[in-house]
Amino acid sequence: MALYLIPVFVLVALVVVFGAFALLARIKGGRYLRPIVQFLMKVPVLGRGLKKMSEAALERSDPELASAVKKLERAGAGSDPRRAQQAMSQLSAAERKAVMEATMGSQQAPVPMNRAQRRKLEQQRKRS
Repeated sequence: MALYLIPVFVLVALVVVFGAFALLARIKGGRYLRPIVQFLMKVPVLGRGLKKMSEAALERSDPELASAVKKLERAGAGSDPRRAQQAMSQLSAAERKAVMEATMGSQQAPVPMNRAQRRKLEQQRKRS
């Protein structure tokens, strides 16, 4: 085998790996990619890089939530509810609102409705 083909094989392998990540990210909103990323977060070098990238993305999308998350992590709010309550009292009003919106939005899952419930809801909407 010729040595000049090794970089080609490495590039092909990288393309396949990134393609697999892209495919897994598209399927069911990244449901199958999430466990892989959680495993990669445990690897020290990759974990720090992924954490910094996610923090940067959060700061770009919602700066108040990002600052609140940093404060909550510093206070150790993830492990003890009492510390979490104390840390929440130290947040500003905008940060507290951002945290509440983020937590409440993720907890409220849509309730599946049967046909009778959907019809009743449609009739109520038509009356309004």
